[in-house]
Amino acid sequence: MLSFLKSKPKLKELIPNNYVDIHSHLLPGIDDGAKTLEDTQFLLEEMKQLGFTKIITTPHTMNNVWDNTPSTIQNALSSVELELKLPFNIETASEYLLDHTIIEKAKKKELLTLKDNFVLVELSYLNAPIQLYDFLYQLQLSGYQPVLAHPERYSYFHLNKKEYKNLKKAGCLFQLNILATVGYYGKEVAEIANYLLQEKMYDFTGSDIHNKNHIKAFQSKIVFNNGKEITEVMKNNEFFL
Repeated sequence: MLSFLKSKPKLKELIPNNYVDIHSHLLPGIDDGAKTLEDTQFLLEEMKQLGFTKIITTPHTMNNVWDNTPSTIQNALSSVELELKLPFNIETASEYLLDHTIIEKAKKKELLTLKDNFVLVELSYLNAPIQLYDFLYQLQLSGYQPVLAHPERYSYFHLNKKEYKNLKKAGCLFQLNILATVGYYGKEVAEIANYLLQEKMYDFTGSDIHNKNHIKAFQSKIVFNNGKEITEVMKNNEFFL
């Protein structure tokens, strides 16, 4: 059969061996992810079935919204480890909103990292901070390597693709939300994810799983014929084993 007639694979079929997920919201009751221990147990078991072998879960830290600290996050993980039968190794970091508060925490070496000095950051969905590049510079000056969560989801970059290259030049690594590849966040986000994949601009991937609907989306087929590229970037996550 001609290649263009072949059915696109489901996202779950693209998950490589030894996949390490570096972006999720599984700790109960401390952000907009899992609400209860039962939710956490369900999500973990489903992720195990999908082929995940390790998780670095990343609750939000967002000033005056989710005022998490290393202590609140570690306490939540300790509770999960105590109360649940875990299907694989779980570690924790945080997903930090990139603003002045994270810079102050960075200067004090108070950030929870994915590994070594790799820190997961996100931007507002409304607009990028005016000090975006200064914030990135200050993070690196404080010894951290910024990993930008789901760059494909920031709509204000969609018509100004040169900003993606500017961010990379500024030392920012990119993490793809893999659910973007099945159109979970809309066609436009899927198109930008495909563009960034083709430009080889992604460094890592994450599931960004919050709930059962995110789990169900892994049964969906990818939007574009980019399964090979998706899997290759997912393999990069072995760095976090």
